[in-house]
Amino acid sequence: MHAVAIVAPGVVFSHESAAVLWGMPVIGDPLIVHIAVPATSAAREVAGIRAHRVSSYPDVIESGGLLAVSPASVAVTLARHRHEAVGLAAADAALRLDPTATPSMLVADNESRASTRGRRHARWALGRADGIRESVLESVSAAAIEWFGYPPPVCQEEFADDTGSVLRGDFWWPEARLVGEPDGEFKYDGSFGDPAQLLRARHERDRVLMRAGARAVAHWGWVDVARVWPLRQSLTGHGLSQITAEDSGRLASLSRTLTTYETALRPVVRLRERTRYRRENG
Repeated sequence: MHAVAIVAPGVVFSHESAAVLWGMPVIGDPLIVHIAVPATSAAREVAGIRAHRVSSYPDVIESGGLLAVSPASVAVTLARHRHEAVGLAAADAALRLDPTATPSMLVADNESRASTRGRRHARWALGRADGIRESVLESVSAAAIEWFGYPPPVCQEEFADDTGSVLRGDFWWPEARLVGEPDGEFKYDGSFGDPAQLLRARHERDRVLMRAGARAVAHWGWVDVARVWPLRQSLTGHGLSQITAEDSGRLASLSRTLTTYETALRPVVRLRERTRYRRENG
């Protein structure tokens, strides 16, 4: 992106390129740079740069010498042209990043754009975005949970036990008294401290949640969502029941979308399995 800005001063970045600049989630490994150009320019891809024609420039913000469309505008664009779970993750991230943005603003932007391409597709993600989910893994997990046919969870529910400890559960199903925690594999790969110590802290956190009223706590990571069936198996095994039919088509497409992450995480998964084996076998 910096190289492109040197060659073309004043260029406006869009799509995943703008998302990278704002620290929004980018799922997969884009090999090209996305830019927005006036409607009179050519929409084409040359030398790793893809130009997207826009009838009118959305909000453009400068950061570190680079220009990019706003997080809210990026979210609507990705919701229109990427997988629905990717759109939900982008919209949630935009709402967390920009305190002035609201879900209704994202919906209105989608409906008011001159081009109808992707408008209907974006409605699923934009109609569910709220910014309460705190990570991209929570967003894609929420999409998978809906497509499994499970009831929608309460997000960021607070729990207090008799000692005064207060914790928030990422997902909470009150009928099943089940807490869901999308942890992510990198949390236990050594980057954030000793994995064994982190796991002990997680067990203590689970005990606090259960003292505060949870019957069980389910944990999962990227690979569990990418493979689909491990997440379904975990939630069903913890007593969660379906209330609607499973959307197998969307789940299959979600798995394909997250495949690159699963491949990259295989060494981390092996480390996690070795750590679990050592813990369980002394």
